[in-house]
Amino acid sequence: MNYFKTVVLMVLLTLLLVWGGAAIGGKTGMTYALMMAFFMNFITYFFSDKIVLKMYRAKEVTEAEAPVLYRIVRRLSQKAGMPMPKVYIIPDESPNAFATGRNPKHAAVAATEGIMRILTEEELAGVMAHELAHVRHRDILIGTVAATIAGAISYLAQMAMFFGGRRDDEEGGSPAVALIMMIVAPIAAMLIQMAISRSREYSADAGGAQLHGNPMDLANALRKLHSGSQAIPMHATPATSHMMIVNPLSGGSMMKLFSTHPPIEERIARLQAMRMGQI
Repeated sequence: MNYFKTVVLMVLLTLLLVWGGAAIGGKTGMTYALMMAFFMNFITYFFSDKIVLKMYRAKEVTEAEAPVLYRIVRRLSQKAGMPMPKVYIIPDESPNAFATGRNPKHAAVAATEGIMRILTEEELAGVMAHELAHVRHRDILIGTVAATIAGAISYLAQMAMFFGGRRDDEEGGSPAVALIMMIVAPIAAMLIQMAISRSREYSADAGGAQLHGNPMDLANALRKLHSGSQAIPMHATPATSHMMIVNPLSGGSMMKLFSTHPPIEERIARLQAMRMGQI
């Protein structure tokens, strides 16, 4: 169900982009919108991992430098039949972690110094299993593409603000439609992108729990990470917050609809149901 939901949402996001281009410039605008999205996705496909790791000053570590984390990732990778990803440490006391890379052969997992301090080894293994599930499901690529298309839609809306739509019967653009696009499209794109992110988090929780073998280790980790990230907020950007295992921007009160992550209570409840054999 989560995979089907993701496909439907990605299709809606793409259609929204095409409609936005058509609203500004008719058929020509539609073509430019698709070309812009293709170019942006080409760049993010090959360079997004390097960009985000550099953004958070992540340092690649060896087994000698981080024996516990490295050993956990190697064991889980072997169990999953995946290539060993690169392992990074982020110099940040806020407890969090994320995975990046376009596919399992070009993947990396990163953990903050804060997460290493507050979790037990088994809880940390639950978190790393969650991140490896993201890698195996190609969630990093899906999330990056969704964020890129949403960004392209927002950019189109800004163009509509300055240039408006075209009154050209052949092209099909219209100022009225461009105005609607300028207001509605960015909000709709953001909501769809966040829904995709929430769907992939549920799948990674389930896949990680199965890979690790004990859903409660991940559930306990999520509980600690939620409290820890609120006590010590992470200096994260909204554009990359969907990558983290817990929302680093959840310090304020946010509506469920506008969150990149499902509610922690619901994620924990699902993991508890897995343990009881209800899922």
